[in-house]
Amino acid sequence: MAAELGWFSALCSDDYEYLGFPEDHLRSSYSHCKAITQKADTLGFQNILLPSSYQIGQDTLAFAAAMSEQTEQIQLLSAIRCGEMHPPMLARAISTLDHMLEGRLALNIISSDLPGCHMPSEDRYHRSSEVIQILQQAWTQPCIDFKGDFFNLQLDTQPVQTYQQNGGPLLYFGGYSSAARDLCARFCDVYLLWPDTQVGLKASMEDVAHRAAAHGRSIDFGLRIHVIVRETEQKAREAATKLVSKLENSTGHNIKARAQDHLSKGVMQQNDLREKADKEGYAEAHLWTGIGRARSGCGAAIVGNPDQVINTLKNYMRMGFRSFILSGYPHLEACELFAKYVLPVIPTTRLAAEQKRVPQITPETPLTHAKRI
Repeated sequence: MAAELGWFSALCSDDYEYLGFPEDHLRSSYSHCKAITQKADTLGFQNILLPSSYQIGQDTLAFAAAMSEQTEQIQLLSAIRCGEMHPPMLARAISTLDHMLEGRLALNIISSDLPGCHMPSEDRYHRSSEVIQILQQAWTQPCIDFKGDFFNLQLDTQPVQTYQQNGGPLLYFGGYSSAARDLCARFCDVYLLWPDTQVGLKASMEDVAHRAAAHGRSIDFGLRIHVIVRETEQKAREAATKLVSKLENSTGHNIKARAQDHLSKGVMQQNDLREKADKEGYAEAHLWTGIGRARSGCGAAIVGNPDQVINTLKNYMRMGFRSFILSGYPHLEACELFAKYVLPVIPTTRLAAEQKRVPQITPETPLTHAKRI
């Protein structure tokens, strides 16, 4: 029983000491986001999520390119919003990054509206499915030959071949609508859930596993969740209380409304989890929902002493979770605390290595040592 333990780099204006109060030293500058990523790399996390959003901060692919030369072992889970870039050129950018990282690249597929635009949900997921199929053809076939409702392409795949083999970079995906789950079940490798009760998590996992099986596939599961770990449970709970001690409801509402996905089914589920929590915001013994007051998306944290956090994570692993994308506030400090108290105790793995995506020797591609044409 082992899992990927990943962290989160706050590329999109999401780092605070007091939630809702944007301290200058925690802005999403290149230097601050670089410090978080390098710290997670040095401390031994296997993965780090680089989010994408139309907010002040760093462009995901540009930032990942810079980090390729300034990290050693960590996998960069780079978010891509389907439809923002012409698929063959997106595939070329991914190929470039994958070679720069020598296989330390994974992709978080996003299917939300493009900034300033609105498209019906069904159409968005249909477009995303076409983008993914084009990428997968680019990574597995000598030619892209695709005819769809959004794209009609016939192209040689030499310019877009990736460093990773056997299917290219792993695709991580999160979404709660039926269309989102179908998309993940058909095409993606890891279904990322947001916090929920264990009963709710199990139901979601069973649903997506069933959908994947209907397509003759199996899928891994990941959990995107915050964590607040301290020497004692009392200190951890005090840290959680402190985090929201200056937060006004109107401020939290405005922060949530900035996100492209703030009205999505997944965000509504996070709101519902918080509404059903106890008066201190706990939906389960160590699952605190206070973060969701001022954050669209993942809105709950594991809160407790080291043993409690370790046991909670191991319980999730027994449920079938193979990957965790963790975070805490401030992100740099929380990264160090988790690495001190929890990281050495959890058995770890790398899903890309398990699936033999990353070659043991340099592969023959047009960007390595294949014959030039």
